[in-house]
Amino acid sequence: MSQSTSLADYRAALSTPGSRRPLIASLLGRLPIAMTGLAAMLYVQRETGSFAIAGLVSASSLVGVAMGSVVQGRLIDRFGPTRPLLTTAAMFAVALVSLSLSIEAHAATPVLVLLGWSIGITEPMVGSASRALWGRLIADERVKNAAFAYEAISMEVFFILGPGLAGVLVAAPWAGTGMIVGGVCMIVGASMFALSPAVRAWGPAPRGQARSLLGALAGAGMRTLALAALGFGIVIGFVEVAAPAAATKAGNPALGGVLLSVFSVGSVAFGVAYSLRPWPRRMGSRLPVLLAAFGLMVAVLAWPSTLWGLAIAMVVAGAMVTPQSATHSTAIELVAPKGTAAEAFGWVLTAVTLGIAVGQSISGYLVEHHGPYASFLTAGAAALVISAVVWALRSTMAAPEPEPVPTYSSL
Repeated sequence: MSQSTSLADYRAALSTPGSRRPLIASLLGRLPIAMTGLAAMLYVQRETGSFAIAGLVSASSLVGVAMGSVVQGRLIDRFGPTRPLLTTAAMFAVALVSLSLSIEAHAATPVLVLLGWSIGITEPMVGSASRALWGRLIADERVKNAAFAYEAISMEVFFILGPGLAGVLVAAPWAGTGMIVGGVCMIVGASMFALSPAVRAWGPAPRGQARSLLGALAGAGMRTLALAALGFGIVIGFVEVAAPAAATKAGNPALGGVLLSVFSVGSVAFGVAYSLRPWPRRMGSRLPVLLAAFGLMVAVLAWPSTLWGLAIAMVVAGAMVTPQSATHSTAIELVAPKGTAAEAFGWVLTAVTLGIAVGQSISGYLVEHHGPYASFLTAGAAALVISAVVWALRSTMAAPEPEPVPTYSSL
């Protein structure tokens, strides 16, 4: 499988026949992905005055996303995206309205936590369906890799824009504006994507096709990929707590969010360049090498003594984010069992989400007791340990036999 791309491959991917409508719809549906949960947390905090309750609602939403991504991915693989996405979009709308009404009514904390979980598990997984759709629309491997790299880069842009939009909209006259605006964008985008001709042409899987209870995780390579994604998420979780803590310790707590944005900007800037010449060439080696490099760069964040120095170091460390996201997406083509592409991507999202939760919880303890720089160093150590295990399992990353890919000639 050719794994490098060119700018011409990006142009070819984004102009693939049948891709225009789902491409635009997926942008609208995924834009709020880093916005809705944060907006809900800020909304809860404004109404209850409690960061503790807001944090519980946010955490329950993440747990819901982690669970829903796998379940929805399996349903998309089995029935095609249209019915699962339309159903979850409707359920998400109900959950969103219920959460808003409960916040306004100052409902009990367990109710808010349960509804936070419900908006997470019903969040339409447009990203999983969009990523799997490229594999059906495009036959050329280089162009397909460019499409996967585009998915990773665009997602990183959404993680830059989402928190900023949530922060701006929480200052609106009604604190729930950001949550509802983000939710409406997600519902409309998911519905447009589900009803586009190329997506509707993706029918149910053939009857009688053998299926393992493990689904996508039945493949040893898929389990290795999930481990690499877990390590990636753990490091991200450490940084998301330690960077704002470093800004607070320096007396400028407002700069915490700026540092995280800088981290993402470095990722986007380097992502396209890396996709043109990915290294190492072998996927089995690429996963652990990128994770180890990421860990080392994050460990270096413990060294700067000023916020300016930390910001510069975060730009460099952030350069490793998008290459890993794109590599995870490309690796699915190599290791996911036949007919499990959407579920496989769901497992990657779940692994990253759980990793972030683990990293944040450990980082919070380290920051409180030993300072943010101990958290950066621990993140680096964790990445090196997990990358060593992934390196030992690199032989599981074997390519499957090529299969015919259907194409679509028109919208």
